[in-house]
Amino acid sequence: MILAAGLGTRLGELTASRPKALVPWDGIPLLERVILKLIGHGFTQIVINVHHFAEMIVDYVARKDSFGIRVEFSHEKEELLDTGGGIAHASWFFGEEPFLVYNVDINSDIDLRKLYRAHLDGRAIATLAVKERVTSRSLLMDRDGLLKGWRDNRTGETLLVDEQSKDLIPIAFSGIQVLDPEIVGLFPEVRRFPIVPFYLELARTRDIFLYRHDRDSWVDMGKLETYS
Repeated sequence: MILAAGLGTRLGELTASRPKALVPWDGIPLLERVILKLIGHGFTQIVINVHHFAEMIVDYVARKDSFGIRVEFSHEKEELLDTGGGIAHASWFFGEEPFLVYNVDINSDIDLRKLYRAHLDGRAIATLAVKERVTSRSLLMDRDGLLKGWRDNRTGETLLVDEQSKDLIPIAFSGIQVLDPEIVGLFPEVRRFPIVPFYLELARTRDIFLYRHDRDSWVDMGKLETYS
């Protein structure tokens, strides 16, 4: 799944007349870059959630003949459903195998095959790609690589899965994750919800693994400073 429904407000005028997914970088739209990366790593079925200038995205993919693979769309017509709600809304697309979720504004050379294999080899219900970098909000993991908390580095606000947890390692979420299909049945009943608070609650009873890819490049293409 490619998350592409956002308004792209951080990009200012670049998204005044087009969706963030179609903002070009070196002449290639962000969405196309992600699709080609997924295809290059063996993915042949993709669902894209859309909202802002949704038809422009649908038309673009059609003009590219769906890049020779199966591409479907999950329309968030009335409102944006946030990451968790967006994944839940597209759950009709997912089968019985673990599925990858990738933010459209992330440009990284992470090896998606290794990430996917790490998920298959583990027993976690979700595997989140993480990287040591400067960030305003950190996930907190224990020495076994399991999610144990979250911290706002600007305010110091901290949420812990287990109040007894100690010596936790702050790490940045990369916006790339692999989820077991079982997780769909655990989503809350509400339509709109963020994914990280859901993970923190789920981590009280289930393993959520944080996959480090510190040596890989990673760029947030969703902010204007990246293009200056």
